[in-house]
Amino acid sequence: MVDQPHHGGRLHQAAKRWGIAPEDWLDLSTGINPLGWPVPAVPEAVWQRLPDPDDGLDDVLHHWTGASQGARCLPVAGSQAAIMALPALRPPCRVGVPTPGYQEHSFGWQRLDHRVEGIAVERMQGDDERWLDDLDVLVCINPNNPTGDVFPVQRLLSWHQRLQRRGGWLVVDEAFIEGSHGESLTPYADRPGLIVLRSLGKFFGLAGLRAGAVITCPAIARPLGDALGPWSVNGPARYLMAQALADQSWQQAARQRLAQQSDRLHQLLLDAGLPCSSGTLLFRYCQFSQAAVVADALAARGILVRAFNEPPALRFGLPGTESDWQKLQQGLLEVTK
Repeated sequence: MVDQPHHGGRLHQAAKRWGIAPEDWLDLSTGINPLGWPVPAVPEAVWQRLPDPDDGLDDVLHHWTGASQGARCLPVAGSQAAIMALPALRPPCRVGVPTPGYQEHSFGWQRLDHRVEGIAVERMQGDDERWLDDLDVLVCINPNNPTGDVFPVQRLLSWHQRLQRRGGWLVVDEAFIEGSHGESLTPYADRPGLIVLRSLGKFFGLAGLRAGAVITCPAIARPLGDALGPWSVNGPARYLMAQALADQSWQQAARQRLAQQSDRLHQLLLDAGLPCSSGTLLFRYCQFSQAAVVADALAARGILVRAFNEPPALRFGLPGTESDWQKLQQGLLEVTK
């Protein structure tokens, strides 16, 4: 039995441990936009009818992702739904996952008896690709969560080609691609064995909606859709997905604002004496030996961040208000002085 991974956002657990009421915490443990897309009211008719697969959402997803014409854009209840369903589409095989990386990928494949091998991010950045020949499936998180490392498109396409020669898959999780310096693989997603995962939870700040998409070739989209079953994404979620993805003006403004805030957080951490951070628009990642000590000291002050053990590191999400920024700055100064 494989243990379920832990994630950020376990606020009530932290509140019990530290004896601080949930409403008194600054929760920076998740990489979610704290000022998300403003959700409108859902028309009453949407609640009253079954989800309609012909509601035009596929076309909206194609436009948003820039997917190739021959690719399928399959709406899913968050990319997590696809992460859990994809391993069932292959017999037990050899799967590479990045370390450090989002642990649900490893869990999803291991629980169905696939042999999972952790691939160090540093190794993935090297020029020697022979390690791919020991794999049937490679999962790549681009940008990587939690480190923020970005893999160039041409390198990813080279990996895909090498895997596909033997019928292998390349699964690319692009949950944090919005506004990053990396390019999406969706324009190439009609190629056999290439699977791209996208999410509305992070950039749009809609984690609770459970909304995302899988962009891949029809030969994979069909069995994946069958495995997920009808109405896997509820009607209100489909409606709000289409509205959010069409709101180009909000998206443009959000990218600019998040870029400024990510830079501000990077500088704030440096000013507090932490190592130079890497990351994305939505989080910063610092690797250092005393990470667990700093995480506990911040938690004692009602500031929750995500701590990692291998290697020891902290991930900081973005504060949402100016008072939140001030609380983080003060807490870091007290902890690191």
